[in-house]
Parts: sequence; structure tokens; C-alpha cells
Amino acid sequence: MNGAARGGQGARPVRLHLACLATALLLMVGGTLYPPALSNAAGQADHGFASLMFWAMSAGFVRGVGFVPRFWPWRWLFSGWACALALVLAVAARLA
Repeated sequence: MNGAARGGQGARPVRLHLACLATALLLMVGGTLYPPALSNAAGQADHGFASLMFWAMSAGFVRGVGFVPRFWPWRWLFSGWACALALVLAVAARLA
């Protein structure tokens, strides 16, 4: 369906967000090459930290490739700001 058939709105051009995409790629490669980074000092999986890192990675990929969801909760959860927030929370959780 083209933009005119959806109420006159034209399709927006896809714009990459390189900072988010680079963040997602670094998190993906880092977690793949060194999985112990997602564990705690005892060597057990740190589920809270890993969840925040995976949220940052997911948001980075979604926003990084230029996709912006229409439904507002998804748009916020997969935004560049959400990627940054998840990284800050992950670092705070790791330092605490």
C-alpha cells in the first residue's frame, strides 16, 4: 500500500542511525566473543545485567537500521534514547 492510500502520508525515507547500529554491533560481537562478560563475580549468569544489555542491543539494531515502530510503546522501547538508557542502567547495575 502506498502513502496516498494510507491517508495521504508519504513514506519516510529510511535513515540509518549509525551510533545505535555501532552500539548494537559492539554489544553483539562482545557478547559473542566473551560471554563471561554477562556473568557475575561468582561466574553465574547475571540475568538483570544481561537483560539490560540485550535491550540495548535490540534497541540499537531496530533504531540503527532506520526502523521506527508506529505503536508508541514499541517506538519508545526501541528508540535511540532507550538504547542509551539501557546501557546506563547496565553500567550502574554492574558497578553496584
